[in-house]
Amino acid sequence: MTIHGGTTDVRGEPGRAEKQSSFDEMTILWISEGMSCDGDTVSLTAADQPSIEDLVLGLIPGLPKVTLYNKVLSPTLGGEDFLAPYRAAARGELAPFILVIEGSVPNQNIIKGDGYWTSFGNDLETGQPETLNTWIDQLAPRAWAVVAAGTCATFGGIHAMAGNPTGCMGLADYLGWDFTSQGGLPIVNVPGCPIQPENFMETLVWVLYHAAGSAPPPSLDHMLRPQWLFGRTVHEGCDRGSYYEQAEFAMDYNSPKCLVKTGCWGPVVNCNVPKRGWMGGVGGCPNVGGICIGCTMPAFPDAFMPFMDEPPGATLSSLVIKPYGAVVRRLRGFTNDLVNHETKWRHKNRKLTSGYDPYWRS
Repeated sequence: MTIHGGTTDVRGEPGRAEKQSSFDEMTILWISEGMSCDGDTVSLTAADQPSIEDLVLGLIPGLPKVTLYNKVLSPTLGGEDFLAPYRAAARGELAPFILVIEGSVPNQNIIKGDGYWTSFGNDLETGQPETLNTWIDQLAPRAWAVVAAGTCATFGGIHAMAGNPTGCMGLADYLGWDFTSQGGLPIVNVPGCPIQPENFMETLVWVLYHAAGSAPPPSLDHMLRPQWLFGRTVHEGCDRGSYYEQAEFAMDYNSPKCLVKTGCWGPVVNCNVPKRGWMGGVGGCPNVGGICIGCTMPAFPDAFMPFMDEPPGATLSSLVIKPYGAVVRRLRGFTNDLVNHETKWRHKNRKLTSGYDPYWRS
């Protein structure tokens, strides 16, 4: 693996790309003190392909030994004991590490130093709360890789809605979309409200294989999302998609048909949940009768409101598809009737013509 170029931290000072091509050990520093509900961490515990336990116990062949620090998943540590590795990393005494940010990043400049939006521990000298922004400023330039977990961290999410008082934003907006980590990687965005657990674990494992020198960098799209996970729309993987093609639309939530007219944004939202399911391959919004509200998208939630209303263009597209769908349904009905019988060489109507005489026939 070759590392190209260097990095620039959030203060404009030149960074230095890691020279080591592979690592036997990797620390993951997870901060969930962004503006969030910790739902991404909770969702992560549902992963099983692989599970977070498999990762930290070293059960995945070829990965570096992983040490994970997460306040929800580290119940035996608290206070300064828990913060110790974070402080060591900020001083440049812990490397390499992957920084995971959960929750959106507030704009501290709005309040001009008078108070804070969210904090993570206290400053050892002043005793005052240490803001999330301070930790990101200290840790991101030193991190081998930076990963944003969930839509709040990737794009701002709920807390970045129009009119919010916090000025919240996604991590890439805060650090800059051209940010490059010490490992030569851009920010890796894994959106979802919350993250689909397998999506996040699969991405993290890829980053770790890259750190081990046995995989290329993960392929990301223009919004820094894993291309192989977010390269298709909800509609393309939805079990209800064929109903759209046949112009059969649900008018209430008790129908198995396409949900576009009840407010589903699936045809234009990049997400693989209908195909992957949620836990153990089961669930996923349209799979269980829920509409897609676009929670993996950069413009969520503003561009997708009001929820439950028919999306723009849905009326026109459903009208256009109706004559085509009617013809397709009729033709498929003819073919279904044709192939829903046994072949003529062995049957003529109900009479068996293959030469066999059923023994039970009187």
